[in-house]
Amino acid sequence: MAHYLLDNLQGIEIGGSLHNPFCLNTINVDFTNETTIYKQHENKLSNGSFLKVDVIASGDKLPFNNETYDFVISSHAIEHFYDPIKTIKEWLRVVKIGGYVFMIIPHKELTFDKDKNRTKLNELLKRHKNPDPNFVDNHVHHNVWITEDVIELCKNQNWKIVKMSDRDDKVGNGFIIVIQKL
Repeated sequence: MAHYLLDNLQGIEIGGSLHNPFCLNTINVDFTNETTIYKQHENKLSNGSFLKVDVIASGDKLPFNNETYDFVISSHAIEHFYDPIKTIKEWLRVVKIGGYVFMIIPHKELTFDKDKNRTKLNELLKRHKNPDPNFVDNHVHHNVWITEDVIELCKNQNWKIVKMSDRDDKVGNGFIIVIQKL
């Protein structure tokens, strides 16, 4: 699905990894160039290699001008943001009109999060409206969802979903939501 929508476009990948590449025309944005538990996992699966980080920045504070790129793509990244509403709004800010935010999101029932409670819309709205001033991001899964939860969030925020799949076509342990900027 990513190639169908995004081939021949220029975009940003949030937290890309070498062991599971999209092979699109992207720059890789990551919160650090340091060795994290995620980079250790990537290293193990990629025979000692890492995907080069092009820009070090938090995915919810991108250092790009408005409407600069055709898309933002992420796989198993949005759940790491405490305020995914803020994050998706930031991704939409840097995407051109008509562009896409393409997300593969872990499905609660298909990952190690299966025993955790789902993150409901009310909780997301609360976090967005009243951010915790003492919050320290440890880059864990702050959100656990099934497809319907993210659809509900998109409807609440008036984000136009143009494609979705209850099972991703990359690894199969997540779902796909594609938002188009109007």
